[in-house]
Amino acid sequence: MDRRSFLAFAVLIAFPDPVRAQDRIVRAPSGQVRVETLARGLVHPWGLAFLPDGRMLVTERPGRLRLVSRDGNVSAPLAGVPRVFARGQGGLLDVALAPDFASSRWVYLSYAEPGPDGAGTAVARGRLGLAGLQDVEVIFRQVPKVDGSSHFGSRLVFSRDGRLFVTLGDRFKFNPAQDLASHLGKIVRISPDGTAPADNPFARGQGARPEIWSYGHRNVQGAALHPSTSVLWVHEMGPRGGNELTIAQARRNYGWPLVSWGRHYDGRAIPSPSTRPDLAGSLRQWTPVIAPSGMTFYTGSLFPAWHGSLLIGGLVARGVVRLTLQGQQVTGEERIPLGQRIRDVRQGPDGAVYVLTDEASGEILRLTPAG
Repeated sequence: MDRRSFLAFAVLIAFPDPVRAQDRIVRAPSGQVRVETLARGLVHPWGLAFLPDGRMLVTERPGRLRLVSRDGNVSAPLAGVPRVFARGQGGLLDVALAPDFASSRWVYLSYAEPGPDGAGTAVARGRLGLAGLQDVEVIFRQVPKVDGSSHFGSRLVFSRDGRLFVTLGDRFKFNPAQDLASHLGKIVRISPDGTAPADNPFARGQGARPEIWSYGHRNVQGAALHPSTSVLWVHEMGPRGGNELTIAQARRNYGWPLVSWGRHYDGRAIPSPSTRPDLAGSLRQWTPVIAPSGMTFYTGSLFPAWHGSLLIGGLVARGVVRLTLQGQQVTGEERIPLGQRIRDVRQGPDGAVYVLTDEASGEILRLTPAG
């Protein structure tokens, strides 16, 4: 080896490739997974949406929206984000692109909105321009706004017909989840401009908010459309135990706080769901909790063993929980350990799995097969 080659080799040893040096391998029952740190330095990232060109829009809970390139470069905060209530679990939450984004450029954001009576989940949209969002308008506000900094939801999912599902927490107020005159503890379905579709289950009044799709929810932080049936699957946080996976059906009551697989934080028992067959049931429940957040159906080919699986981010599980399915039956579960709180999980256009870590110095991790 001549002197020049030796020096080049020495530089590679002393300063390894900045991306590859951040890779690690984790073992899961379905095989080894390579974990690449694609981007870092995000403050409690919450939601992620892929643009058509492969770049990512990422929300940070304190109230910033970032554009992240395919190779992990993070932009300065984009302009046009509404003022958020950045306390506790509140802040800037999910992000979704309009189905016609290529022509309309509409980007939808959910966030905790401050007000004179407290805070509540809201949805705004704006057109993505060169420096940020333009023509920003608030299209939905949770009613009523209340005090406290917990249980805002909130995931955004467009249905195949172009309607927008918004998941709303009970704001830690319990009984309003059963009150149809309130948005607390509900999943709502709205048109892209925020109006209530005429075919919503409570659109004709009946003392109910016309936007409501389903009710009796506690804190839904994961939602995704099934790729074959196009129905909405959701998971939600239980109290001490009882995280649940369900299918959100129109007009159904999911029982909170009348029933739960968990217990109140003060130790008081809650009747189990089996005591109320009139209420909608769950497909799976976790006690101890995994603290689910974020969810996607995996339809790619990069992980053949994962095709058709449901991938769920785990805050307490500190990794990705993969469920195998047969129709509406959960047939198996495996954990992909990442050692960090996972706030969101998405399938990328390249078939890789991208996850957000819920940390003060949060990261975007890219998962691919190893070996």
